[in-house]
Amino acid sequence: MTSNSMRRSFLGAGLLLAITALPTSAQDLSGNEVRGTAISGQWQEAQGVVTRGPDGKVIFLYGEVQPSMVCSPLQVCDIELQPGEIVRDVLVGDTVRWKVEPATSGAAGAQTMHLIVKPSEPGLETSMVVTTSRRTYHIQLKSHQSQYMARVGFDYPEDVNARFEEINARMEASIVPGAGVPADQLNFAFSASGNAGWKPTRIYSDGMKTYIQFPSAISGRDAPVLFVVSGGENRIVNYRMNGTMMVVDYYIDQAILVSGAGSKQQKITIRRGG
Repeated sequence: MTSNSMRRSFLGAGLLLAITALPTSAQDLSGNEVRGTAISGQWQEAQGVVTRGPDGKVIFLYGEVQPSMVCSPLQVCDIELQPGEIVRDVLVGDTVRWKVEPATSGAAGAQTMHLIVKPSEPGLETSMVVTTSRRTYHIQLKSHQSQYMARVGFDYPEDVNARFEEINARMEASIVPGAGVPADQLNFAFSASGNAGWKPTRIYSDGMKTYIQFPSAISGRDAPVLFVVSGGENRIVNYRMNGTMMVVDYYIDQAILVSGAGSKQQKITIRRGG
């Protein structure tokens, strides 16, 4: 082969390599590929909510955006996962210039996993995927000459929902049957005198209605008749039975519950304020 032929051969090979190594920006993408990269870019570059947690921890809301963690050479960045979460795999785009090491904190049986991230030099950017027993984390890693995030953690939507459910459960536990309002908004200053097998176990009012709770023994039998004492007279007011609860559409000062007649009559007197 002549020197000119060899030169043409090397030039052709170089041209082939150059074409093969065209940057992504010069490659043709399909419509779906363009749309897909745009969607992914929006998620990666979106400005999510970042808040301050305990001990200066940077808190991201999990799943909102792809969190970006800034680290610095000769410093360590700590990614703290959810207590009890077990790490399955850690995959880093640049495994040569980024090091990720595991660590744990907390007592045995309730440990928290930590990922300690260290870049070798500033000006680096890569991505990391962490799979755990509960979820998958997609995290951007960037290195800066001096700035870094010492601690990073997450708030989890399911934890927020659980806290709301706990609060709602406590509120519901404080709701007194019948009235539908918390106990601290009710007046329990009522007394009941007299003897009867159905004597009320609890009487309270929300300021508009009065609620008279009877023992379970009243179920399946006729409820007593209620008379409200007003102006020295016994008057009938609207009331209804809801199971063992008598709901009276009146704020009672004094009332009488009567059951039976003659020698078998039973009577209970109710007074507000004792």
